[in-house]
Amino acid sequence: MDDRVVPLAQAADEVAFGGKAVSLGAAIRAGLPVPPGAAVDTTTVNRVAEGNQAAIDAVLASSHIPDARLAIRSSAVGEDSADASFAGQHVTKLNVRKPTVHEAVRLVWESARTESALAYRARKGLSEQPAIAAVVQVLVEPVAAGVLFTRNPMTGANERMIEASWGLGEAVVSGIIVPDRVRMSASGSVLEFIAGDKDVKIWYGEDDGTIEVPVDPSLRQLACIGDNHLAALHDLAERCVRVWGPALDIEWALGGDDTIYLLQCRPITTLGGPDKVRPT
Repeated sequence: MDDRVVPLAQAADEVAFGGKAVSLGAAIRAGLPVPPGAAVDTTTVNRVAEGNQAAIDAVLASSHIPDARLAIRSSAVGEDSADASFAGQHVTKLNVRKPTVHEAVRLVWESARTESALAYRARKGLSEQPAIAAVVQVLVEPVAAGVLFTRNPMTGANERMIEASWGLGEAVVSGIIVPDRVRMSASGSVLEFIAGDKDVKIWYGEDDGTIEVPVDPSLRQLACIGDNHLAALHDLAERCVRVWGPALDIEWALGGDDTIYLLQCRPITTLGGPDKVRPT
């Protein structure tokens, strides 16, 4: 059986490992701060979804998947292109332990076949059945996290747009809080800072999955990232632009070690449009 679970840095074949895994593999090879992990190829994901025990065993036994809190993300063939991002279409499972990775992989596979996901594919002219690989990464346990656009996604202006909140970035993505919002010039100077109202954060529980945790009232409207973090985010944006080009949607997390980690990077597909691109 040709089951393939490889270190994320080795994911270079998009037909086998999908757009997201290949993008993160390129980021690692470029020296960007990406959490370690593995890529599971489309064939193995299909077999896991079918309940093939040999494929499940291969995933669970892989030395490339760390025994840690994990994030399991989709990596579709044709995903994260300039025309199709699949943002919000596929499930991401956070705080997954290694013994249940196969269950999260199956859910990712299923999410690519929901009515909304198939309708999105149809709108993009993708008539073939979805080919889904999976990214399995160490889950950063962040002080704060969020999204960074290297262009203003509403106007196309050459400026950085940042949204941030305490805890995991899903609080920003889901819209359950009002995040801190920052506009920065292309040279890295702060043009505007608007403090949010971050009354809850998304965090990990003892069991698999995430929970909502109340934020201390003293922190609700306190900036969750400082000037040094904004400088680091600007540097991350510059490095990503050198690898992928000028109009990017970046998901990031601020670790407890004060490192800004790159979680995902894709082209902005709605540049100048009414909707912001959100990470999956």
